[in-house]
Amino acid sequence: MSDPRSEAKTAFTRHLEQNAYPGRGLVIGRDASGDWLQVYWIMGRSANSRNRRFVADGGTLRTEPLDAAKMTDPSLVIYEAMLERPGLYLVSNGDQTRTIHQAFGAGGEPWRFEAALATREREPDAPNYTPRISGLLDLREREPRLALSILRASDSDPAHTDRSFHRPAPPPPGLGLGLTTYVGDGSPLPPFRGDPLWLPLEGAPEAVLERYWDALHAENRVALAVKRIAAPGGPSRIWVRNAADHAG
Repeated sequence: MSDPRSEAKTAFTRHLEQNAYPGRGLVIGRDASGDWLQVYWIMGRSANSRNRRFVADGGTLRTEPLDAAKMTDPSLVIYEAMLERPGLYLVSNGDQTRTIHQAFGAGGEPWRFEAALATREREPDAPNYTPRISGLLDLREREPRLALSILRASDSDPAHTDRSFHRPAPPPPGLGLGLTTYVGDGSPLPPFRGDPLWLPLEGAPEAVLERYWDALHAENRVALAVKRIAAPGGPSRIWVRNAADHAG
């Protein structure tokens, strides 16, 4: 049997610290005390992607332009990355966050996560066809439920989308499960494949934010956020780090 903590350490080193461009990424798990955490970050190589920052408003996290006059195309870079409903906590790398949020507004069944994403495709940014990654933490019942998804261009025809859904068991304290859009730099960018990664979530939210921020490539990181949800499903709080706030 594999050791998740060892896997988390290895994945953090290889996939984040030693990787110039994992792209956007999300992690859902628990800190050592048992409180739930969601981590989300964005990276950028183009001026349009780097012209952004995170803004937190209550339980909502969104991207916004640093300079709206220089934003050439907001369609794939400006969106709500974290949204909530009572007991439900969503995180994604695009406007599918709102798609999932609206689907749960029509009813509370857990399968609505998959149904909502069945209406969406990988991003239309050829030749990269960036995957859409999404996560759900459902704390409405006694047993927590997680869901993770990646929508990726089909290898046989990028006009079509391969959909992968994961329903993992709740991770133990100090660990999370994560997805990134890419596995590294390249042209086109190689998409993430396989099961979600075990990743570490030890320490207070501020420490988690600092650790992940330091791991991301300094020239490509744009913004990072950590949301803490007091177990079992209490009020949330978001910590944010923006590269623009520390420039110069």
